[in-house]
Amino acid sequence: MNVSEIWIHPVKSMVGGTATSVVLDELGAVGDRIWAVRDLDSGGIRGAKKIGGLMRLAARRLDPEARGYDDVVEIEFPDGRRFTSDDPDIDATLSEELGRRVTLQHLRPADDLDHYRRGRPDSDDVMAELRSIFGRDDDEPLPDLGQFPPVIMEFESPPGTYYDCWPLMIMTTSALRSLANAVPDSVIDVRRFRPNFVIDTGDEVGHSEFDWTGRRMAIGTAEIEFIGPCPRCVMVTRAVNDDVPEDRAVLRHIVRDLDQNVGAYARITKPGTFSVGDSAVLLT
Repeated sequence: MNVSEIWIHPVKSMVGGTATSVVLDELGAVGDRIWAVRDLDSGGIRGAKKIGGLMRLAARRLDPEARGYDDVVEIEFPDGRRFTSDDPDIDATLSEELGRRVTLQHLRPADDLDHYRRGRPDSDDVMAELRSIFGRDDDEPLPDLGQFPPVIMEFESPPGTYYDCWPLMIMTTSALRSLANAVPDSVIDVRRFRPNFVIDTGDEVGHSEFDWTGRRMAIGTAEIEFIGPCPRCVMVTRAVNDDVPEDRAVLRHIVRDLDQNVGAYARITKPGTFSVGDSAVLLT
């Protein structure tokens, strides 16, 4: 197996871009999810589970040497307009595009707990709120919430990060092929699933990453450990652009036939670097 694609998503829930190499530190992929949108009315950090229009926006990091300082991102809107994170009008422009009052915020230190605390729910009905987040029909099961780290019950993400619950989400080429075969009328595009990287599993069929739970993998100078399959939410149904439209069928297949999962969560056990084409070797 080897690394087929590396993705960096500088802004939570916006489309990211591919990279030729990546650095993994203790928190995750360097440069990934370093910005997020806060809903000024609900009071919390929000992703595309709540604000679907975020997935129609694309973000990329700008060269810090050219800018003179780090962590500036450029956001491209569906109509082709581009704004940077340091543009004085960025909050107003995002609010107009997304149809709600928001502000773009940079990652804060882990001890700034109020920054990461969950905002108000959209519904007082807990089950309705969860079904909306996970995109489940009334007759479909919700994921087992016990598999998520307890910290995310109180916080939108583990404090000090903007990822949902674990540092990395990995997909395989065989999983993408399997999805395309299972729902041939749907557009299976890697951008729906937002992996940190894709492993080329050759001629394997199905979702082999489901079997890697508890195993470690060496990639370049880094090592990761697989936590378990990734339960999927409403985000995989969101429109990315006109070529990747809103589609509920993808999630219906995932819930019905894949025990609600696509891809696998992982954490970093040894920081390091790797590049596209590097071998991915299961160790245990």
